[in-house]
Amino acid sequence: MKKVHLVVGAVLVLLLSVITGCTPEKEKKDQVTIMLDWYPNAVHSFIYTALKKGYFTEEGIDLKIQMPAETNDPIRMAAANQVDLALTYQPQVALARGEGIPVKSIAAVVRHPLNTLLVPTNSPIQSPKDLVGKKVGYPSIPLNQAFMETMVAKDGGDPTKVNMQDIGFDIVPALAGKRVDAVYGGFTNHEEILFNKQGFKVRNISFTAYGVPDYYELVIVAGEETIKNKKDVLARFWKAAQKGQEDVKNNPADSLEILLENQSQEFPLEKDVEEQSLAVLLPLMMEKDVQFGSQAEENWNRVINWLKEKKQLTKDVKGKDCFISLKDKN
Repeated sequence: MKKVHLVVGAVLVLLLSVITGCTPEKEKKDQVTIMLDWYPNAVHSFIYTALKKGYFTEEGIDLKIQMPAETNDPIRMAAANQVDLALTYQPQVALARGEGIPVKSIAAVVRHPLNTLLVPTNSPIQSPKDLVGKKVGYPSIPLNQAFMETMVAKDGGDPTKVNMQDIGFDIVPALAGKRVDAVYGGFTNHEEILFNKQGFKVRNISFTAYGVPDYYELVIVAGEETIKNKKDVLARFWKAAQKGQEDVKNNPADSLEILLENQSQEFPLEKDVEEQSLAVLLPLMMEKDVQFGSQAEENWNRVINWLKEKKQLTKDVKGKDCFISLKDKN
């Protein structure tokens, strides 16, 4: 009798699948691969929260997260369609477009600069013009030189008299060890927190107060081919990501616990540092009456004009070509 029930049940399932046009198999999801800008940290909490809470699954997305081996990997691999999405920095997107690299931003994650000028709290350096005659460390990224030149000139100093020293990514030991008098390339949500935790007190001098345009620090990009072929999938990805960010805003402690579950063994996180980092990040990621992820053409044009002025960008690039709105039809 039991066998009869099983057979009848199987037949009913088969008939239902024929009537509805579905198979008994689990509905196939769209796989999306995203490459982070670096190891998992507080700024990525919205992605891991959305993943843990099933928001991507609800949108029919099977999300795979990768970490880069090198700093240029995210934008390069997105352009080559080796990943669907990647986190990178707004100025790099404009520079990439100038080199003919086919990427566009689909969302602004951090709406204002995190990179900053850091000096010891007791330093005589009070504004950028005081860098003249001083040793200033920076990672080997040309934009940091451009930041310095803009700020010092705006403040009435001579940028050519600043002693810039390439310190790689040894930002904390270089300044704490007094090898340099100030550093560029440190972030307010990371290095500044690490300095203060270690008892080496620092203060930051804002870029935007001295001529550098207010830019999106972190954006999510996709290759043009991916955008053309998967725009609906990307829109569903972002819908889930926005829900994740709402949860981060409403319950940051829970979201950080989810992040810590996903930390990289190669780059373990310190809970107190990430707590402070998220407190810095949230106001820069979400603003009143501004939808998380939205972008403005005038912002892109300001950044492009500044890059041209500093001769970082020599080709003609238009702001409208650097980003898309996932709500657009084309």
